Order: sequence, then structure tokens, then C-alpha cells
Amino acid sequence: MIVNLNHIVDQVVKDKGVKRDVLIEALESAVLSAANRKYRNTRDLEAHYNEETGEVEVFEFVTVVATTEDIEDSYKQILLDEARESDPDVQVGDELGMKIEATNFSRIAAQTAKQVIIQKVREAERESVYNEFRDRVGELANGIVRRYERGGDLIVDLGKSEAILPQRQQVFRESYRQGDRIRAYIMDVNLSSRGPQIVLSRTHENLVAALFTSEVPEIADGTVELKGVSREAGSRSKIAVYSNDPDVDPIGACVGMRGSRVQNVVTELHGEKIDIVPWSEDVAQFACSALAPADVSRVYVDKESHTLEIIAPDDQLSLAIGKKGQNVRLAARLLNWRIDIKSESQAAGDTRTPGYVVDPLKERRGRPSRAEEAEDEAAENAEPAVPAEEGSVEGREDADGGADLPGMP
Repeated sequence: MIVNLNHIVDQVVKDKGVKRDVLIEALESAVLSAANRKYRNTRDLEAHYNEETGEVEVFEFVTVVATTEDIEDSYKQILLDEARESDPDVQVGDELGMKIEATNFSRIAAQTAKQVIIQKVREAERESVYNEFRDRVGELANGIVRRYERGGDLIVDLGKSEAILPQRQQVFRESYRQGDRIRAYIMDVNLSSRGPQIVLSRTHENLVAALFTSEVPEIADGTVELKGVSREAGSRSKIAVYSNDPDVDPIGACVGMRGSRVQNVVTELHGEKIDIVPWSEDVAQFACSALAPADVSRVYVDKESHTLEIIAPDDQLSLAIGKKGQNVRLAARLLNWRIDIKSESQAAGDTRTPGYVVDPLKERRGRPSRAEEAEDEAAENAEPAVPAEEGSVEGREDADGGADLPGMP
């Protein structure tokens, strides 16, 4: 090989994104494979890339012996006199490396070298793609739909590689055509003999979390935390949020101005309904929030069995359970507690040990609302009313209890 390979190496590195040392190693391995095939693996050969000349040089290594009687393998041993023609300072027992002209390789050997180079480049490309997407597990990926495989799996082009969206990870209400853009959650990356296999998902619960992270800056910077997500893909999701800053409303941050942020997520999920509830350390209060929009009367907490028994008003029971039990099912997943729900009439005869009952709404019912607090504050700041004189219009009331207006009898 007299051709300078530096330019070719640089071009392949630029176009394929393969590391230079990996490509040079592939060249050395390819040329060595061709040389061993030519000489039928009878010689001790090594290949080294010369950066200055841009050539892969092949060296044959032999051991120096003193006499012909010491020669056991003529391909791997050489007499001292012959060795000193190449290196005058060589001694008996030294290893002598002699350069072999690469142009002596046959056409078949050169074809072998080409195949090895192509294989090495493909392996390097696969490893590069694997290393890139391995660190992106748990993130969102944007791609273009290429085709449907037998069995319903969807092949998505991500640019540098293709990914698979298995049928079980597809939402039953969604359908795609070739050329459609798709956004999915990177669930797993596996390295197989055919290259890296990137597995996407449209049903994963973390897809909702990733979409909110991309839409809500407060979640991205850690001001608002996503404490949990429960989802029935294509139908409804519930997310629990908590703010580390008392001045930031976690629900308002997720909803956005005029609902713009949550609407972007809903649009991406093709109309899937999303409930955003505040997270609380008090599991009873958290359960009441998770069952919204239904009202809850009482919550019985059994920490030993990790069970919540919730009592709802009779007219709120069906709303708390939800269609086909969806609301209470999603709430149970969000809390990671078992939930048993009853109406007040069903629980009328139940008895509970003192201290076992937790009524999260009791304190809230006993505390005045913001409007009531504002009215009380305004009443305190108002000037005291002057008593009306007897017989005045303000002081007379008719038999119905209403004040008489001026000019009325």
C-alpha cells in the first residue's frame, strides 16, 4: 500500500463519526489478516500504521541463530550472517523485524482487507450509537415513522440509528403513517449482534413526567418536584407535584398561563386527560387530593397493612370510584397504598378504635376560607356603625323582615 491513507482516514472519521484510533486499529487488523492469509499463518507478522507516510507497514519477526543446525523453523529463524545484512549490531537470540512490501499481497488478500475494514467500521458505528443512546435512557426522542414490522412493531428513524416501538408499548388509540413525526420515551438500549436496539415507549408513566419536565422550567430546575405519576395510557393520568419554594404554586406552574403548558402535554398525548394534584406528607390529605374531584368525608389509615379506608358522601361515591374504577385505581397507584372506599351509608354501622380515624377535612372545615378571612379583616378595619334613630327608614322593618325604602307607606 503506497497510497497515503491519512486523507481517507480523516474523511471516514468525519463522515462516520468513528474514532481515529479505532479506524487505524481496523486498518492494521485488516492488513495483518491479509498478510497472514497470503503466508498461510506460517510467519510471525505485525502491522503498524505509519502516521508520517500514511501507510500500514507489515513487519516479519525472526529469531537470530548461529548455525544452520540451530534452525528449527526457517520461517521464524534466521542465520546470524544473514541478519547482519539488515542490522550489523544484531546478536544471536535477538528478535529481528524486517519490513515486507504490502504490494506483494494478492487481490484476494486485498479483498479480505476491505471486508475486515468494513466490518470494523460498522462495529465502531454501532458502539458509538450504543454509547450515545445508553446515556439517554429515560429521556425523550424525536423521530420519523419508517415502517410497520410484522406483529405491529413500529420502526422509527432517530437520525443516526433506528429504534423500535413495540406494539405493547403503543397506545391503542394512536395510529401512525409512514413519514409521521413521533415523540417517545427511551425505555431501554440493548447491544446485540445486529447492533444497538433502542426500545421506545408511548405508554410508559415516565413519558408524562418527561413531557412535563420539558414544558415546565420550574420542574427542570428543581423548584417543583414530580413526586409521582400514575397512568392508564390513552385515557387518564394523575401526577403529584410539590414546590420547594413557598412562593411558587406547583399546580399553577404545571398548568401555565391559560393552561398553555398542560395543554401542550395533552396535545402530545393525543387528548389524554391529566389530573395535577398537590403532594403531601400526610397520606390522608394526599389521598383526598388524589381522589379529586370527589369530596371525601373521612379517611381510616392502617399503617400495618398499608391500607386506606375512605368514606365518601353518598352522592360522591361514584365520582370517587370513577368510570370502571379508574379514579380510585389511579389514586392507589399514585399513593402506593391499597384503597378501600365506601359511602357514608355503608359505613354507618362501622366502629373504629380511637386514634385510628383520621379526618383530613375536619381542620379545613373548621378553618375559615380566604373569602371569610377577608370579610372578617374588612369588618375589623371598618368604622363602627352609628345607631339609627327610632322611626328612621333604616330602623323600620316591615312584617316580612325587609327594610322599607323611602317613599313607601
